[in-house]
Amino acid sequence: MRLATPGLLTAAVLLLLGTVARDSVPVARPGPLPPAAVSAVPVAAAPSAGPSVSPSPSPTFHDGDGPVGSFLTTKSQAVALTFDDGPDPINTPKLLELLRERHIHATFCMVGFRVRDRPDLVRAIYADGHTLCNHSWQHLLNLAQRDEAYLDWDLKHTNEMIRAAVGTDVPIRYFRAPGGNFTPALVAKARSLGMDSIYWDVDPRDWEHTHDSGASAHISRVVSEVKSHTRPGSIVLSHDNGQPNTITAYQQLLPWLQERFTLEGLPTSGL
Repeated sequence: MRLATPGLLTAAVLLLLGTVARDSVPVARPGPLPPAAVSAVPVAAAPSAGPSVSPSPSPTFHDGDGPVGSFLTTKSQAVALTFDDGPDPINTPKLLELLRERHIHATFCMVGFRVRDRPDLVRAIYADGHTLCNHSWQHLLNLAQRDEAYLDWDLKHTNEMIRAAVGTDVPIRYFRAPGGNFTPALVAKARSLGMDSIYWDVDPRDWEHTHDSGASAHISRVVSEVKSHTRPGSIVLSHDNGQPNTITAYQQLLPWLQERFTLEGLPTSGL
């Protein structure tokens, strides 16, 4: 029997020691993450924002002639018809057809969650050349009483939904507070996001339906109010969402208004 040479014996010993050492070392296995680490783990990668858009020049702002710096009038001879609370899947298309037939441009003050639900109507409004206006995310009448963080989210998120429908470079130059409940802080917030705040000087209260009047009486009252109070420079408040009688009223009002005034959407350059 031949004995192993010293070199071979040394190698065998080293190999044996290495095997023992390797097998005796415990393998580290991941345990639960501490709370701080869990919060730092991204849930999902953010979607690509697409091609970058060159920022528009900073808009020039002027104080308005309405409550806390909002605008009561167009500051020109033109009359602006404004329609709030949509888009409405039934009334907005009918109103767009009426305006299209007479080549009239208006301003649509849209509620964010309805924009989210009907982007096709937002695209139709924009394609017809109407001006876009932010009317808050969910039409809270006490919006101005919310904290600054909520106001920032509300107005930004509404603009994001409008731009998701029509394009990131589309100007959204106007904001209208629900109920016209403006405060200096709310006007300042809108201005920080590039928007003038618009009020109105003609309000036919088309949303107010009394119990003792039928559709015909309601329509007659809306028509009479608009005819009685509209002047050059007026901003006229009406509603397309949930107000079919308003659409009927404007069948009568549009030819009457067009014969007497220049009807224009609010300018995308601001007031």
